[in-house]
Amino acid sequence: MFDGLKEKLDSFRSDVEESADAAEMESEADAVESESESESDPDPDSTAEAEPEAEATADADGSDDSGPGRLQRAKAFATGKVVLEEEDLEDPLWNLEMALLESDVEMGVAEAILDDLRESLIGETKSQMASTGDLVADALRDALLDVISVGQFDFEARIAEADKPVTIVFTGVNGVGKTTTIAKMARYLEERGYSSVLANGDTYRAGANEQIREHAEALGKRLIAHEQGGDPAAVIYDGVEYAEANDVDVVLGDTAGRLHTSSDLMAQLEKIDRVVDPDLTIFVDEAVAGQDAVERAKQFDDAAEIDGAVLTKADADSQGGAAISVAYVTGKPVLFLGTGQGYDDLDRFDPEELVADLVG
Repeated sequence: MFDGLKEKLDSFRSDVEESADAAEMESEADAVESESESESDPDPDSTAEAEPEAEATADADGSDDSGPGRLQRAKAFATGKVVLEEEDLEDPLWNLEMALLESDVEMGVAEAILDDLRESLIGETKSQMASTGDLVADALRDALLDVISVGQFDFEARIAEADKPVTIVFTGVNGVGKTTTIAKMARYLEERGYSSVLANGDTYRAGANEQIREHAEALGKRLIAHEQGGDPAAVIYDGVEYAEANDVDVVLGDTAGRLHTSSDLMAQLEKIDRVVDPDLTIFVDEAVAGQDAVERAKQFDDAAEIDGAVLTKADADSQGGAAISVAYVTGKPVLFLGTGQGYDDLDRFDPEELVADLVG
């Protein structure tokens, strides 16, 4: 999973290592030249006169006080240190930005990652024996965690601590695996000791009742459904009443797939929110949708506030841009990844585990 993005991050580490090696060679040359100049001109007065000249030369080169400069770099090398300057990272950072965008990472998210890396690496001093790759890996790990971990909360703790029944409503566009995700969630909860009832609030799509009923029967779950064209809020409300009367822990409410531009369907979500007051609203989309999934998550959150997201088809996504971007763009976490068609193919999204896999 996310092999394409992992390859791009590995390439960035290699690029920085090459730049750091070149900087180390340059520092060594500067140190040798500085030592030669010192030996050939031991007169303190002449050295004092040379320093302003060196500063003037540095100014003429366009150098400024923002970086260590040639002499400072030479001094650092003489004490066994190498300093990474902005010029060492300029090309690798540019290549990384292009790689992130190609991997469907949202532009603002890519910029946030690059800003973190600049802050972590520019001016960083490392020993000549230290691994630049390790230095970059640490910086990448921190930068990625900063954007991926936004809004994270413990889903299971939220379920455990909430008054029962817990009502979870699932939203998203058509055809992204929303109903199958609900079935997977029923299995996930059952394996952790929670009973659930399914409520089909998708009352507009022909065949919606039959689709979710097949899942309910396969899982041995009760389904609450009305006739096609009924009121979605009423269906989910009936599901909550059933759960209260029968000591069921969780109500899993399906809704019609919709685009954010459909004012009537978005109004339905607002009515469901008023009538049912769900404990969690979960946005579902495909990881392979990339930038589209990120944009839709933002739009749904703007129109009808979500609490988190599930990304389906993550097993088919070699890039990972949506998984990295959704939380940062919406401020709401990715909670689960769908990794197959089976009922057990729903994995908790763990930012630290993902970053460890990407960075190593």
